[in-house]
Amino acid sequence: MSGDKVPIRVAILTVSDSVVAGTREDLSGPALAAGCRELQWDVVTEAAVADEEDAIASQLKAWVNSGAASLILTTGGTGVAPRDVTPEATRQVLQTELPGLGELMRARGLEQTPFAVLSRALAGTARSSLIVNLPGAPAGAVHSLHAVEHLVQHVVNLLGGQTQHSG
Repeated sequence: MSGDKVPIRVAILTVSDSVVAGTREDLSGPALAAGCRELQWDVVTEAAVADEEDAIASQLKAWVNSGAASLILTTGGTGVAPRDVTPEATRQVLQTELPGLGELMRARGLEQTPFAVLSRALAGTARSSLIVNLPGAPAGAVHSLHAVEHLVQHVVNLLGGQTQHSG
């Protein structure tokens, strides 16, 4: 059992007033879902909420408490606009923050845009889930996911109780 990988079950939360209002199609959530499936990760649920701190935190808490997802990805609300509140909502839910993941995503984001450093995306753990904030643009969201994908299995294994390290 010590060598088994804990399955990566993904929940994707799109944070967007316009997607919830039906005035814009959600492109980032489906792009992330496709990227996760390419990585052989199981997308178990997807949802969209408005850029409201309470709504975001409530959905994240529901998923964390249900234990249904070992990886929760958010897309949107990580910038500096007044309604960009995803990091604040996520911080309400996290038990342990992992600042290195946000730093890595911003550093890799510079490969695409000089504005990557304005992202306030963060990541961390709550119960048995890893939560990662990603940008709202489809290309930025997928690029950021690829920046940290190699670390996800290790974190999920640790949260699943597999604390044996090899080498």
